[in-house]
Amino acid sequence: MADKDSIGSTRAPGTTGQDPALLRRLLRAKDRMDAASQEDWPIPRLASVSGVSEAHFARSFRQAFGVPPHRYLLTRRLERAKALLRDTDLPITQIAFETGWNSLGTFGRVFRDVTGESPGQLRAREKAAPHQPDRVPACVLGAAHRPGLTIAVSEKRRRDGGDRVCGSEANEETEVP
Repeated sequence: MADKDSIGSTRAPGTTGQDPALLRRLLRAKDRMDAASQEDWPIPRLASVSGVSEAHFARSFRQAFGVPPHRYLLTRRLERAKALLRDTDLPITQIAFETGWNSLGTFGRVFRDVTGESPGQLRAREKAAPHQPDRVPACVLGAAHRPGLTIAVSEKRRRDGGDRVCGSEANEETEVP
């Protein structure tokens, strides 16, 4: 059965209804974030990589991939941090800076909010458990360890901990450093 998009034309179920050329441009920006997730990727930079306006980029990226660009970048940074915590003995501070965080405190807080444990706790748990990553394809491991960021970190924190947020902070999403 076909769906109707916002302008009334029909499209196949599960498709975004976006122009394939636009999707290729969005994928170009997504690939750049994947390749250099430790870098700052503000919307103007991503829009210029894609060759579209800032507002159109942000709206189209969310429609195509299901999450806003900054949340996608946050997910990639956390995935990389988890892999480094699991697979290396690098200090947590070094991991935080290598994955694009400007503050160890922000890294630790966001990491704990998303994963439910601190970076040190995750490392200790992973080191204690028998780990055989060679038996599972890397793409499956990546998907299994991908943080589920379907809501903003600040919203998740409010739901989980009942934190009170005052004033304009109540409407802001967590920005990626």
